[in-house]
Amino acid sequence: MRASEPRLRPLSPDEWDDEVRAMLGGTGGVGDGRVLNIFATLAHHPKLVKRWLVFGNHVLFKSTLSERDRELVILRVAWRARAEYEWGQHVVIARRCGVTNEEIEWVKQGPEAIGWSPFDATLLRAVDELRDDSVISDATWKALGERYDVKQCLDLIFTVGQYTLVAMALNSLGVELDEGVPGFEG
Repeated sequence: MRASEPRLRPLSPDEWDDEVRAMLGGTGGVGDGRVLNIFATLAHHPKLVKRWLVFGNHVLFKSTLSERDRELVILRVAWRARAEYEWGQHVVIARRCGVTNEEIEWVKQGPEAIGWSPFDATLLRAVDELRDDSVISDATWKALGERYDVKQCLDLIFTVGQYTLVAMALNSLGVELDEGVPGFEG
């Protein structure tokens, strides 16, 4: 069961210490000066955020996965974890990366949804296998290897791990959707 209300309220910028201000002053914004609830909530533990952001930035901005593949993976993790905050944020990002509304609906159905290319189905299957068994099967690994190199396979595994971790935090802390971000119904 997910937290039905925030267990930690997001800190407002006037509550940040210098360490948080240095980390989040230039990140986590939505273009109008607001800070995303995930960052404002995690600001309760500045040293954790500082170290987590390094890894999170690799996965989100420096990964060898294409933006589209990365977002399909993150959306599948979010859907499987029932992490509405993560889902909503990444629906917005996925649309910017060219993922269609139809594909977003297919993510909910998983790798068996009619319409996926064989590789997209393999990508979602890898997510499900990692979530269910903590291992990518030999058949899925072989199919991934037809398109992905070793670095991409590693980035895939670590993307699933990163966003599973984030989903656990978001769900446990009850982080609320940011204004204008769709939930599962949007």
